[in-house]
Amino acid sequence: MSDEEHQFESKADAGASKTYPQQAGAIRKNGYIVIKGRPCKVVEVSTSKTGKHGHAKCHFVAIDIFNGKKLEDIVPSSHNCDVPHVNRTDYQLIDISEDGFVSLLTENGNTKDDLRLPTDDTLLTQIKDGFGDGKDLVVTVMSAMGEEQICALKDIGPK
Repeated sequence: MSDEEHQFESKADAGASKTYPQQAGAIRKNGYIVIKGRPCKVVEVSTSKTGKHGHAKCHFVAIDIFNGKKLEDIVPSSHNCDVPHVNRTDYQLIDISEDGFVSLLTENGNTKDDLRLPTDDTLLTQIKDGFGDGKDLVVTVMSAMGEEQICALKDIGPK
């Protein structure tokens, strides 16, 4: 046996998958599903009866959680669909840079500077106005399949 220590380079996540399989018949309204490689929130599910030889089919109507596009998919109810791991995290807003990036304070006291301001106009004006007024703002960041975006805003009072 050798006396050398083995050095491993850490490559972020421990091979954790961005999605997990779930049977199509078990996915409900307000759940999440991957359609055409995009994480989506299901807004409508309808199930057709089985044909003479076939499977029951689930018809999903879903909205992309990042860009708001409507997507549809039809899957046999016995087949598996990909479901994205969707996480929501709250961060305190520290600063807004000139080029549209925000500086956020994480729970452990570090800063997160790699997020852009949201594309949603109402949320964008709320963030800019609240920050301009000197309010303490907490933004909710939704992340799924390697993408992140600010999706909500809370005012926790003046600084």
